[in-house]
Parts: sequence; C-alpha cells; structure tokens
Amino acid sequence: MKRIEAIVQSEVSKRVVRAIRKTGVGGVTLIQSLGQGTGERPEIGGHQIEFNSTDVIVTIIQDSMVSSVVSAIIDAAHTGQKGDGKIFVTNVEESYDISTKEKSTELI
Repeated sequence: MKRIEAIVQSEVSKRVVRAIRKTGVGGVTLIQSLGQGTGERPEIGGHQIEFNSTDVIVTIIQDSMVSSVVSAIIDAAHTGQKGDGKIFVTNVEESYDISTKEKSTELI
C-alpha cells in the first residue's frame, strides 16, 4: 500500500479530490492548512502575507494505482506557477481498523 499526500492551493483542492476519486480511489482526507514555501511572500495592502491557504489531501492506495493517482493530481492542480504544490508518496506497512481492532496489510 502507498500513502499519497498532496499539498495544493486551497482553490484547487475540490478539483483535485474529484480527479483522485475518478481514478477509483475509495476515500480521501482533506485537511485545511496554511503553508509557506521557498518563494517570496506577496504583499497585500502594505502587509506581507506570511502564509498561503493550502490543503493537504491524503489517500491510501494499492501500489498499482500510484501512477494514475499522481497524474490525476498533477493534471488537476498544475498551473505552471510556483506554489502549485507537492506530492509525497510513502510506503504503508500495515493498517488497523479501529472499530474491529484488526490489523490489516490490505485496503478494505
């Protein structure tokens, strides 16, 4: 199993979630957040903006789906501008279902 974590601009997050779901992913988690990348901070009304509004989208998928899910995220979030976001892919060794207290190495 793989964990896909995408950090995207808030204004595109719903579009990204829709694109992920179209690949056949069963579920996603969206976390509203504030972020700060390496780029220069914009100024609005004489005040420098410290953080951008970003969302973190997390899903756990089968290894075979990584390419299609990553492509879907990139296609939905890409503008070609700095700050479009980042995608992280990590291994998931095991999972636990809280309601049944069972350990699993499969998505169910």
